[in-house]
Amino acid sequence: MSAAGRRLPGMQTRIGAHVDSADPLAAAKACGAEVIQFFLSDPQSYNAPTPHPHADAIQASGLDVFIHAPYRLNVATTNNRIRVPSRKLLAQHAQAAAEIGAKGLIVHAGHVDRGADVSAGFANWRKTFLYAQESGGFPLPILIENTAGGDNACARRFDALARLWDAIGEFDPGFCLDTCHAHAAGEDLAGIVDRVKAITGRIDLVHANDSRDPFNSGADRHENLGKGQIDPQLIIEVVRTAGAPAVVETPAAGHADPVRVIDHDPRAMLLANRDQLRQRRQIAAHTVDAVNDHQLAR
Repeated sequence: MSAAGRRLPGMQTRIGAHVDSADPLAAAKACGAEVIQFFLSDPQSYNAPTPHPHADAIQASGLDVFIHAPYRLNVATTNNRIRVPSRKLLAQHAQAAAEIGAKGLIVHAGHVDRGADVSAGFANWRKTFLYAQESGGFPLPILIENTAGGDNACARRFDALARLWDAIGEFDPGFCLDTCHAHAAGEDLAGIVDRVKAITGRIDLVHANDSRDPFNSGADRHENLGKGQIDPQLIIEVVRTAGAPAVVETPAAGHADPVRVIDHDPRAMLLANRDQLRQRRQIAAHTVDAVNDHQLAR
């Protein structure tokens, strides 16, 4: 059955996974993904991206492609030795992501240094867009992602997110909603789509991740859906209502390497824990057929 044919009835959302950058198309085929996300360089470095060897095939694939910026990138910081190279790295990755046909570049909102006023982080984000505007602006949407922890973070709590959008909203940034991060940050997933859109006006991508840790823990540790601390129905409801593609970032086994290829079907992961989901109100009847189609027991 085709990827589109395996969608839940009533759900038009395209679902996929964060995959290894070496051969994203092979990884997408292996898990039936309609959406792929990957890195263009070592996520723990300041290395500039290099041209992808499969760029032409990726552009012609018909998949929704998203690129995740390196984790080290932090344009909000008050530390010049980090902020200045982060701006340069952001511009480099935005250009490389556009050249590969990506729909957006995901960037963590970042944080200011200990003891600094978080308002400096909002101002630094604004300067980032202003500097980019001097050379024509970013070539694709910059999708700012909410983060899990830190009292000095720019987008852990949604009151901070609102202040960030007050600073940069005129530049039309995009938003990536991570369910694990929101849960860990102390933001209730019930009704979260409406709360986010009231601030940002949009959700461009959902990171549909469960969490290994309790609510408001501040810990960024993803888990497969149904195996963590979040009610899976809440995550599925976010995916259903966000009006955006969804990506799972949960590794198949363990968390030693959080960016390894997910070798499970992403839809199966969103329908995991079948017996539990069968008991849950309106989605129960739909889940059974979808799970059978996916042969979840493989």
